[in-house]
Amino acid sequence: MELQTVHDKCSGCATCRLACALENFREVKPSLAVLRIEGRFPAPGDYRIHVCDQCGACAEICPEEAIHQTDSGVFLIDEDTCTGCLVCVAECPYDVIVVRGNAPTPIKCTLCGACAVACPRDAILLTQ
Repeated sequence: MELQTVHDKCSGCATCRLACALENFREVKPSLAVLRIEGRFPAPGDYRIHVCDQCGACAEICPEEAIHQTDSGVFLIDEDTCTGCLVCVAECPYDVIVVRGNAPTPIKCTLCGACAVACPRDAILLTQ
């Protein structure tokens, strides 16, 4: 599975970010989302959606080998092994591995698909 983005369809409404926060953190707080919507101003209506494409750069750089790929191709952070060094955060080419609040470890997309389901314009798609 993978997330695909269709930037031209994005209106910047951030419904995807709200869905991500609700699904993963049970909070109505889009700032918790592990995807980003970038407004490319001054062009009105020009947005770029930044999502984890499960490239594995984070796993390759992790000095503790705390990021593993599942059978379905998703890279997950093992919170018990992670030391919170944040090397993966700095290495992420899409800037979508993040640290939220006082969390001891970073978080990243788990391909739950909530963002794709919630997007009213089909700008984010979860494909097989």
